[in-house]
Amino acid sequence: MQIILSKFIEPGNRIELQKVRRLKGEEDSNQKVYVSQLIDVISDDRIEIAMPMEKSKLILLPIDSVYDLYFYTRNGLYQCHARVVDRYKANNMFLVQLDLTSNLRKHQRREYYRFSCALEMNSRPLKEEEVQAIEKDVDLLSSDILIPGLPLQKSVIADISGGGLRFVADYAYEVDSLILCKYRLWIDGESKEYTLYGKVLGVKEVDKRPGSFEHRVQYVHMDKDNREEIIKYIFNEERKTLKMMNKDAYYSR
Repeated sequence: MQIILSKFIEPGNRIELQKVRRLKGEEDSNQKVYVSQLIDVISDDRIEIAMPMEKSKLILLPIDSVYDLYFYTRNGLYQCHARVVDRYKANNMFLVQLDLTSNLRKHQRREYYRFSCALEMNSRPLKEEEVQAIEKDVDLLSSDILIPGLPLQKSVIADISGGGLRFVADYAYEVDSLILCKYRLWIDGESKEYTLYGKVLGVKEVDKRPGSFEHRVQYVHMDKDNREEIIKYIFNEERKTLKMMNKDAYYSR
């Protein structure tokens, strides 16, 4: 490889794998996507990952099969091709070794991985004077510009990322409106409340649930530290999930 892998990826990074086929001389990546976790960077062209799972069942990747890999890191999304060279069990974990067959490159498919969850959230539309205050000075703290005492509406976050979130509520906001979002995350052993601004990108009624509406929201004027903490929360939750899945697979054998 022409780059040092450890500068860009690190153990614990979430990985998506998509098998690569070749049709009439062209690559076809229209395949099922599996989720895994980077365990170790063995060398500049070899990595070790957790055996991917689906519905608590191990997915035994065939030796010599080639996959498109996507690494979700703190610095963005990276992509490369890799070939399966070995499978084994160590320290009660089922592992796979892959040799990278292309250079690692920054990928712009999506900057932030969306983590599925069910978190309570309170929100309300921003008033015109609040919007004007934000646009005038984006460095102002929320407490400096928000009108106190205005009622909040309850909803449930269905997925969250460093760039936005998706939530379901029994009301519908206007598309392109700016809203206030308040929710709590467990960060470094403590529950922390986040007060963020978001732009409503889309709204649709949930299938077979009349009166429930799904909202897609993009954060606006977001503090860098808040974004990094949210990404950290997502990575930590993913690690817990993958660890538990691997543990369940071990005891089910």
